Amino acid sequence: MRNEPARLRFEIVARDGDARAGILHTPHGTIETPCFVPLATRGSVKGLLPDEVSEMGYEMVLGNTYHLMLAPGGERIAEFGGLHEFMGWDRPIITDSGGFQVFSLAHGSVADEVKGRRGRPPLEGGVLSIGEEGVRFRSYVDGSEQFLSPERSMEVQGQIGSDIALAFDECTPFHADRDYTARSTERTHRWLDRCLAWHADHGPAGQAVFGIVQGGTHEDLRRESSDAIASAGVDGIAIGGTLGKDKEQMREVVGMTVGMLPVEAPKHLLGIGEADDLVEGVAIGLDSFDCAVPTRLGRHGMALAPLPERRFRYDVRKSRNREETGPLVVGCPCVACTRHSRGYVHYLSKSEELTGVRLLTIHNLTYTRELMRGARAAIVTGGYGAYRDAILAGAPPWEAAD
Repeated sequence: MRNEPARLRFEIVARDGDARAGILHTPHGTIETPCFVPLATRGSVKGLLPDEVSEMGYEMVLGNTYHLMLAPGGERIAEFGGLHEFMGWDRPIITDSGGFQVFSLAHGSVADEVKGRRGRPPLEGGVLSIGEEGVRFRSYVDGSEQFLSPERSMEVQGQIGSDIALAFDECTPFHADRDYTARSTERTHRWLDRCLAWHADHGPAGQAVFGIVQGGTHEDLRRESSDAIASAGVDGIAIGGTLGKDKEQMREVVGMTVGMLPVEAPKHLLGIGEADDLVEGVAIGLDSFDCAVPTRLGRHGMALAPLPERRFRYDVRKSRNREETGPLVVGCPCVACTRHSRGYVHYLSKSEELTGVRLLTIHNLTYTRELMRGARAAIVTGGYGAYRDAILAGAPPWEAAD
């Protein structure tokens, strides 16, 4: 790993076991960790203004290279001065590489396999070829042929101007055997070398690059990948790829992977963000997380709540909420809970009013923010174990942190 504070500096300020509180220093400001990173997939956190996201206490968002490349295009974003200027967000931005999206077109998701959809034509676009040079596919926007490679991914992320760019990687499908996973992981390492070479010659001076550990569920492949990423000239490390068939296996894979990485490196877990996964991830030393869960649930009428028996959520649209005069969650400081009743949000969501989507999104992001703020505070005071146990037992974050 390289140490270039002008790009990125990670400072650990407190430890409690393997959990740690830190500060990520970037050209567009600092991020207190552990933290959750909302998705700004197409240049916005769905339904919210950038100022609203900032006022909720979020310090970084994640842009999606695949989608932004297809529309409006990296060149167009660069003409506007980069994504910060384009979307009116003056705080840090991290961008994914586009690898997950483009390989999902080819392989399908874990959900597709579980539901028996493996082998069906993709719903959006379509992969034309996968090779050592990169991936050719059709745009879901206009059907045009597109090409994404390590160099092209880094070029688009350079045009976007993100503070942290993720290296282009191959995301192996859940059903891949060990041989395919091994070959895929080796290609990811070769692609990382190409990403870093392009970035050294052409990348923005202040942009950091994170490598992505792959290897599926195989311990030896995860170790090989961890060693390869850690020995490369990256500024931080992300954990990605297939993590297992259920939460138990996922935590086993993530836990062993974290243990293989340099302790002082900033570590990001890709695509994971449910309440129990967050507190368990913090406990083993992860620093940041991104996931669609809070915003996606809001669009589907679901509210995050201290309900471990219901996966920390409930369906606001259920008829039992129609007459409820209390808030979505007692004690939650969000505007949905302090200004409106559960019955009102039920009515809006049931009627598919956009205000209902906004209120639930604000609530879910506020709940997640409180969860991570509580985690940081508990680490600083040396009480993280008790905090995690309280959350998993069903305490709301603002009470678990007391």
